[in-house]
Amino acid sequence: MRILLSNDDGVYAPGLLALYNELNKQHDVTVIAPDRNCSGASNSLTLSNPLRVQQLNNGFFMVNGTPTDCVHIGVNKLMQEKPDIVVSGINHGANLGDDVIYSGTVAAATEGRHLGLPAIAISLNSHKSNDFAFAAEFAGKLISQIKQHPIPPDQILNVNVPAVDKSEIQGVKTTRCGRRHQAESMVKMTDPHGREVYWYGPVGAIKDATEGTDFYAMENNYVSITPLTVDMTAYKSVALLDSWLADIKI
Repeated sequence: MRILLSNDDGVYAPGLLALYNELNKQHDVTVIAPDRNCSGASNSLTLSNPLRVQQLNNGFFMVNGTPTDCVHIGVNKLMQEKPDIVVSGINHGANLGDDVIYSGTVAAATEGRHLGLPAIAISLNSHKSNDFAFAAEFAGKLISQIKQHPIPPDQILNVNVPAVDKSEIQGVKTTRCGRRHQAESMVKMTDPHGREVYWYGPVGAIKDATEGTDFYAMENNYVSITPLTVDMTAYKSVALLDSWLADIKI
């Protein structure tokens, strides 16, 4: 398969290299990734500055843009033939629950789907471990399955892998997004010049980690696969809105 591989941790991230080394054994892999860490970039596009592309000595393409930019420019300009699938990762740290809204890793996969391609995002549930071997191996097996069993055209797969030894993995679970409590408030500090600066506080504590959620899977050493829909319409609310909007006279 022709694979467009991207991420949000940047072109030099160890998770990206580990995934490339694994997938490149059996597939034609093109790496197009940001020149810096873009965690939290979500689906943002670079509209006010030109995008510049540099090809590194290892063949990877580096872009001064977001993960979404990387996939867009890869599919439309850099790859001679369109990829068969877009793969994003391996992210350093899980993307669970509400995190998927902000995740650049998930956004790269989402952009692939917007461009009509099957796509997966894969993350390791650790910001410390650099052991991406099992996560990369699992990604390879999953891609082989997708070739035989295509993903529905309005969905991507968000994969999270526990950061434990392969022998401790309990299996694979299809999951739904859990939920976090509201994040802590902004932290106000002062820089060395005495000027006020602000940092985002810690993420909110887990609110819903019941059985069936991605949080539950991580806590119990299961690989979590959550199908995410690209269409964000709240279909259950359409009829309700119809009923009370009828009272508004134009």
